[in-house]
Amino acid sequence: MASRKITVLPGDGIGPDIVEATIRVLDRLGCGLEYEYADVGLTALEQGRELIPQEALDTIERNGIVLKGPITTPVGEGFTSVNVSLRKHFQLFANVRPVITIPGTRARYENIDIITVRENTEGMYSGVGQTLSEDGNTAEARSVITREESLRLVRFAFDMARRLGRQQVTVVHKANILKTTSGLFLKCAREVAEQYPDIEMNEMIVDACCMKLVMNPEQFDVIVTTNLFGDIISDLCAGLVGGLGMAPGANIGEDKALFEAVHGSAPDIAGQNIANPTAMMLAAALMLDHMEMHEPASRMRTAIRNTIFAGDRVTPDLGGHGSTSGFTDAVIERV
Repeated sequence: MASRKITVLPGDGIGPDIVEATIRVLDRLGCGLEYEYADVGLTALEQGRELIPQEALDTIERNGIVLKGPITTPVGEGFTSVNVSLRKHFQLFANVRPVITIPGTRARYENIDIITVRENTEGMYSGVGQTLSEDGNTAEARSVITREESLRLVRFAFDMARRLGRQQVTVVHKANILKTTSGLFLKCAREVAEQYPDIEMNEMIVDACCMKLVMNPEQFDVIVTTNLFGDIISDLCAGLVGGLGMAPGANIGEDKALFEAVHGSAPDIAGQNIANPTAMMLAAALMLDHMEMHEPASRMRTAIRNTIFAGDRVTPDLGGHGSTSGFTDAVIERV
């Protein structure tokens, strides 16, 4: 297999541990990957460097594919989210968050297989128009939705649904109240849906969507929505399959892609060798699929699934007494 270099951002907290575990599995799969490491976030800051050093941006620009561990953005005035900054800098417009039930977890549902596609750069997270009155009593922020980005995102969701053989896309909005912003997004979604007669499109108001996800999540297939709604819904979906420890994420642009565990850096358990690397490993499987390495991606998911189902050396959050390294050994043995 030809060698391909990717950028690795280990992150901080439990990030380096779960990234190392994931790379062990990738190497065992024989994917032919080479790794170029870079520090961002708290780790870079503690070295006296920028939150996102130029060297990190350069390696991402060169390689185009990023595997990223959890990153802490320091709390304090002047620090912006590393995750949001990377998404905006490289125009990673689509956030893809799949969840699927794995037997052996503490999930409350069976047969869940949902993909949330979230707009990644606009909406309430655009950072535009945030003001606070001089007396501190009135705060304002603007939600910015554009036709161009809405069309691109919804088209991405329908293309993905068609490619994966999915039957339905649910467009989630609040156009009954947010008539301009959500209204524009919904109008764009309807235009795109006309070009995909083979895929059923449903429209659903966001609050009704959250209720139905809890009551009958099996009815959902692919969900596409704006930034804030997608942030909330994707975490809700993760809760259906056992939590963020089971939920990978992909941030996709036109020519760059970043794959990550979406949970936090969990500094309280850093260095204790008890962190669950499942989300990070599943993110790597998404990366392999993106790179059209479908066979090793499938083997990786199957090994993870069989390890958890067997309860073999699983970590405490999965109900076991295993360690990060022990769980990784169990996955590698099944690859």
